[in-house]
Amino acid sequence: MNSLFILASLIEPGIGLIFWTTIVFLLLVGILGKFAWKPILTAIKTREEGITKALASAESALNDMRELKSANEMILTQARTERDNLLKEARETKDSIIAEAKVKAQNESDRIMTSAREQITNEKNAAIAELKKQVAVLSIEIAEKILKSELSNDEKQKTLVTNLMKDVTLN
Repeated sequence: MNSLFILASLIEPGIGLIFWTTIVFLLLVGILGKFAWKPILTAIKTREEGITKALASAESALNDMRELKSANEMILTQARTERDNLLKEARETKDSIIAEAKVKAQNESDRIMTSAREQITNEKNAAIAELKKQVAVLSIEIAEKILKSELSNDEKQKTLVTNLMKDVTLN
């Protein structure tokens, strides 16, 4: 029973123990309130403000990043549009230069062909004129030789004149 009494006395606190525990507790709360809680609360408040500022800064940075991303996308879109326009202009310029070169080449070809035709015609006419001149000269020379051989004696001359007179009267 003795052990039971000791056990019961440990389980049931005495009034003195409650009194002194309460005093020590209040004293501890007072000391902690004066020396520890103010610095801890100040540190917590400072930490909370730092976290709040960091969150605000992070949110601001995030907004800035979004704005930059939006601006970059806009710049990329403009750059792509400008690149497409430049490529389109380059293609149009290339096509116009090629078309212009074709037209110039065709005009030059036509001019050369016309000039060549004119030159061929002129050379042909000159050759025909020269040929006619040579034929005329040769005809005169042949006629002269024939006449000299035909008219070499008097009797042949009289026969020729008589034949010519007959031809003239017939016509």
